[in-house]
Amino acid sequence: GVFVGSGIFKSGDPAKRAKAIVQAVTHYKDAKVLAQVSEGLGEAMVGINCDKMLPEERLAHR
Repeated sequence: GVFVGSGIFKSGDPAKRAKAIVQAVTHYKDAKVLAQVSEGLGEAMVGINCDKMLPEERLAHR
């Protein structure tokens, strides 16, 4: 299985990104389909800069 929960729900257009992920996983060997479903997805999920987190906010120290 592929878990992509927050990658979908925190994106600019969750429904479109979810559909694109399903298509990409289904057709992972087809470069043309991958290119098509990767276009126009909007803003990706915003990440967290771990360097700006306080030590007590971190779940693991690496």
